[in-house]
Amino acid sequence: MGLFPRRWSTSFFLATCAILTLWYLSRLTDVYAPPSLSNAPQPGANPPQTAPYAPRPGSGTGGTESKSQYEEAMEVFHWTKQTERFPVSSMISSPSGQPVKIPYIQVNFGAETVEQRSKREEYQAAVKESFVHSWEGYKKHAWRKDELKPVSGGDVNSFGGWAATLVDTLDTLWMMGMKEEFELAVKEVETIDFTTSDAEQLNLFETTIRYLGGLVGAYDISESKYPVLLEKAKELGEVLYSAFDTPNRMPVTRWYWKTAIKERWQEAGENSLIAEVGSLTLEFTRLSQLTGDPKWFDAVQRIMDAFDRDQNETRLPGMWPVVMNAKTLSFGGNGFTLGGMADSLYEYFPKQHLLLGGLSQQYKKLYETSMVPIKKHILWRPMTPDNQDILFPGNTQYDDESPSKYSFEAQGQHLGCFAGGMVGIGAKMFDRLDEMHLARKLTDGCIWAYESTFTGLMPEKFYLVPCDDSENCVWDEKKWHAGILARYAKKDKKGKDRKFLSMSEDEQVQFLIKDQRLSPAFTDIVDARYILRPEAIESVFIMYRLTGDPKYRDAAWRMFTAIEKYTRTSLASSGIDDVTAGKPEKDDRMESFWLAETLKYFYAIFSEPDVLSLDDFVL
Repeated sequence: MGLFPRRWSTSFFLATCAILTLWYLSRLTDVYAPPSLSNAPQPGANPPQTAPYAPRPGSGTGGTESKSQYEEAMEVFHWTKQTERFPVSSMISSPSGQPVKIPYIQVNFGAETVEQRSKREEYQAAVKESFVHSWEGYKKHAWRKDELKPVSGGDVNSFGGWAATLVDTLDTLWMMGMKEEFELAVKEVETIDFTTSDAEQLNLFETTIRYLGGLVGAYDISESKYPVLLEKAKELGEVLYSAFDTPNRMPVTRWYWKTAIKERWQEAGENSLIAEVGSLTLEFTRLSQLTGDPKWFDAVQRIMDAFDRDQNETRLPGMWPVVMNAKTLSFGGNGFTLGGMADSLYEYFPKQHLLLGGLSQQYKKLYETSMVPIKKHILWRPMTPDNQDILFPGNTQYDDESPSKYSFEAQGQHLGCFAGGMVGIGAKMFDRLDEMHLARKLTDGCIWAYESTFTGLMPEKFYLVPCDDSENCVWDEKKWHAGILARYAKKDKKGKDRKFLSMSEDEQVQFLIKDQRLSPAFTDIVDARYILRPEAIESVFIMYRLTGDPKYRDAAWRMFTAIEKYTRTSLASSGIDDVTAGKPEKDDRMESFWLAETLKYFYAIFSEPDVLSLDDFVL
C-alpha cells in the first residue's frame, strides 16, 4: 500500500469532473475456477489444485482443447485488451466538489531540545542504516526480482516477477532522501512489462497493494515529477481491471489471467476472502483520481456498495464473515475477526473517507457501524502478571448451540495490530474521542506482546487467558495454568504420549511451559514466527503522531533494536522461525513490506513531524 495525498485542491475536482466521461469499453476476459468451499484460500497461499480455466457456459467446447495447444499458447502469452463480456452500462463516478473540512488529526508538537533532537537523529540514522543494508543486499543479489533470500543470497518471484521489492519500496527511498537510488529504481520501473509474466495465477489483492500502491504512492510523494510511474500504474491498472469482467462485476481474486487468450468464461469465487475482495479501494480510487478515468473507482465502489447493503444482515450484524461468496454476493459465513483474511477491509474505511475528501459519508458509516460489534464481540483484555490494561482483537464464531449465539476465541495476531492505529484515526477524525482509550490499549497490547517474549519480538499467533471482568482483572497464576491445560486439551490427541498423561496436572503445566517456552500469560503460541511485519510499528507510529506521547517513540526503539538483533543477516534482514527461542533460525525470506512499510514507519517515528504527516498523507 502506498502513500496518497489527504487533501486536494478545488481545481483537481473540476479537472476530474471535466474528464469523467473518458473511459474505455474494451476490457480483458479471463477464467477462474473457484476452489472447493471446504478449503478457503489463505492470503499468499499456493493456487488451489483445480483446473485453471473452464469453458464458457453454453459454448459447447467442453474444455476439450489439448494440453499441448494450451501450453504453446502460454509460452507466447502477452496480455492485450479484448472486448469486455460484461461491460457496465453506467459508471459510478468518484464524488466531486469542494472537499469537506476534515479535522486535522496530528498533534501539534512543540520544539525539541538539543538533546532530544540529537537522540532522535541518532535513532533515525540507525533505521536508515538498516534500510540501506537491506536495500544494497537486494540490489546486489536480487535486483529486478520480487524478493531477496537474505540468508542464502538467492531470489524468488512470489508476486508475478515484476520486482515487487523495488516497486513497493519507491516511496521509502524518496522519504529517506535517497534520490539517486529512487531514480535508479524508476529507470527500472520503466522497463517492467506488466502485460506478461511467468506466473499462471495472480493474487489480485497482493498485486494491487504491492505494485499499484507502490506506483501511485511514489508518484504522489515525488510530487508527480516522474510521469512514468503513473503510466506504469495505468498499464497495470488496465490488466487488473480485467479481473472484474464477471457477470456481477465482482473480481476474481485468485486469477488465472493467461487463459484470457482462449476467451474463457470467468466468475468471482464462491469462497473469497473479504480482505482480498474489499481491500482494493485506496489504490483503485487514487488511480481514478490521478487519471480522471472513473472505471477503477467504479470497480471498487460496486464492491463496497455490496458490503454496505449486507452489513447488518450477517450473522454478526455490523461485521462480515471472513469468507464470502463473491459469485452470489452473499455473506453466510460464521467466523468474524479483525485478524488475517479480514484485517485490511476494516482498516481501509477511515482511510478511504480521507482519500475522498469526506465527500462520501458511506465509509464513515461502514466504520462506525462495524465498531459496534467490534467493541462488543471482538476486543478483549488479557490477564497479565503486571495487570496491564491492554486489549487485543480476537475471533468470534456464530454458534447456534451457544446461549448467546456466539463463541469467542482469545487469540492474538500480529496482523491485528493495525487496529490501534485505525481506531485512533477514527476517534479523532469522526469525533469519537471517547474511543481514544481503546486505541491506546490496543497499541499497548502489541507493545506488551513484543516485550513479553525472549527475543522481544511478537509472534504471529498466540493465546492468552481472557479477563472475566475487563474493568477488574488481577493476575491469577492458577487461571493461567488452567488455560495452558485447556489449550493443550484442544490439540490432536495423537501427539499426547503416555508419559505426559501419567503426570500430575502441576507436572503437565510445568512441562508445557518449559517445552513451549511460554512466558507468563501465554497459554499457547500456535505460530511463533516473526516475519518482519509492519502492523505493530504502524500503530505505534500513528499513536505517537496522534497523541505526542513519548512512550510510543521509546517503545519503537526497543522494538527496532530487538528486530535488528535477531533478524539481521550479512545481506539484509530475514524473518525468524521462533520468537521464543534463544537462537531462532532465520527463514531466508524478506518480504517487500520490510523495506516498503516496516522500516518506513520506524524511520518516520524518529523524523520531524512533517515527514509523513497524518494531515498530509493517507498511509
